[in-house]
Amino acid sequence: MSADTITPTKKAGWAAVDLIVLLYAFIPVVWIVSLSLKGDDTLNDGNFLVRKPTGEAYSEIFANEDFVRALINSIGICVIATFVALLLGTMAAYAIARLEFPGKRTIVAMSLLISMFPQIALVTPMFKMWTTIGIFDTWLGLILPYITFALPLAIYTLSAFFREIPWELEKAAKMDGATPYQAFRKVIAPLAMPGVFTTAILVFIACWNDFLFAISLTSTNSARTVPAAMSYFTGATTFEKPVAAVAAAAVIITIPIVIFVLFFQRRIVAGLTSGAVKG
Repeated sequence: MSADTITPTKKAGWAAVDLIVLLYAFIPVVWIVSLSLKGDDTLNDGNFLVRKPTGEAYSEIFANEDFVRALINSIGICVIATFVALLLGTMAAYAIARLEFPGKRTIVAMSLLISMFPQIALVTPMFKMWTTIGIFDTWLGLILPYITFALPLAIYTLSAFFREIPWELEKAAKMDGATPYQAFRKVIAPLAMPGVFTTAILVFIACWNDFLFAISLTSTNSARTVPAAMSYFTGATTFEKPVAAVAAAAVIITIPIVIFVLFFQRRIVAGLTSGAVKG
């Protein structure tokens, strides 16, 4: 559709659709933030927006040793899983894009298939395996499944980036006397950095949002991450529900994702659309 065919009526229509989508997306977020800023006396006042904001819920969760421990577990486990998946995925994607060998397309297709495999089907056998070999309720017990599902995503995404790199540059660097490692480090790696960075963000978000493995493969605070720890939040009594504390915890674990998206949205969009035109 050319710009000349877009009439003011159509613009107004699209603006209305955009507004509806934004409201649909942001109303739950605003509601959670509002709940996290309410005190016990105003929690059930029926107001959607908070009238007297307070930081009691945030003070409460950061005074909770279980939450702080879970936050440390989330950061450590997700950073390690992202680093390992990115390292292995970069090497695998480089080989897929650069080398010709039988079964290359099958490997890429299997990577996509594995990344979409239903995780719930693996929980029970992994639980038995992890308890047998002694890594249940450990960082390693969560890092391994995170890498298992993040690595195919990294390979699939990075291989699309590497295919866009003009390999004549590498040949030119070798003709100028560079070794294969120097050609890769000084020529190919800088060109691939936007893709690597985008993949790192996508992998980290996938690990950060996991709940299934975190709740199934842990039993104590030694490895439990924040999404799983939130399900164990309880009030002081049976009849007291820590709604504000849960909302505050939800806001806290959402902040890293929001920061990533706000600061790196151009790189994320560029990464997700890489190769969409050339194929």
